[in-house]
Amino acid sequence: MTRGERASGDTGLPVSIERAWGLRARPAKGPRPGLSLERIVDAAVGIAAAEGLGGVSMGRVAKELGASTMSLYRYVAAKDELYVLMREAALGPPPPLPALEEGAGWRAALAQWAWAQRRVLHAHLWMLRVPVVGPPVSPHSVAWWEQGLQVLEGTGLEPGEQFSVLMLVSGFVRNEALVRADLDAAVEARGVPAEEVRAGYARTLGRLVDPERHPALSRLAATGGMGAPGDPEHDFRFGLERVLDGIDVLVRSRTRSPGRGAGRG
Repeated sequence: MTRGERASGDTGLPVSIERAWGLRARPAKGPRPGLSLERIVDAAVGIAAAEGLGGVSMGRVAKELGASTMSLYRYVAAKDELYVLMREAALGPPPPLPALEEGAGWRAALAQWAWAQRRVLHAHLWMLRVPVVGPPVSPHSVAWWEQGLQVLEGTGLEPGEQFSVLMLVSGFVRNEALVRADLDAAVEARGVPAEEVRAGYARTLGRLVDPERHPALSRLAATGGMGAPGDPEHDFRFGLERVLDGIDVLVRSRTRSPGRGAGRG
């Protein structure tokens, strides 16, 4: 494969992504025996875990493997393709959803789907820095979306609405993980305990807000709640339940409409 070989066949996908789907044969061994797409991706994931996504480059990965940079291009044509393959490796297949298997209803199953995504993102925070440039195209990412759509079967939602619901939920999961990661990074950079950072922010805001101009903020600051340590899982659960409340209103409106099927949950 040459560096310019970006797409192939009817899929329009880069050759490296086709290979992830099993649509392409592995390249013959080159001058570096043992070099493979799997080793390249594993090395890149290791670098991202240790140094963040910014530490990943074709040259850096090649150095980690003791290979030349150009030899990597026989397996992956560009860094953006490598990002997709890295995310695919870290994402893994979606875990079983007990609520879905037990018929407990769409809401319980969709909550489990969201929590499973959160666990993956918090375990691989570098994934949050991978640019979103299009819909999912790798096997595991497609499997996650397939599972999500199966959760929403029988809700009475149109296919396009089901897709929008999954976008809403996955967007909430991603944003929560991103905010948490940024806050944790800021705390680490300051080198002081998180409780001290929160207390300092509360004190600063308390001095800045004017009860006449910022009455709501003043009341919040007066409660002392802004400086109190928070439970990330509680905050996520609260937000997710409110998102699900809104989806539930939509589902109920669809199942009450004439000609719609009854929803699960």
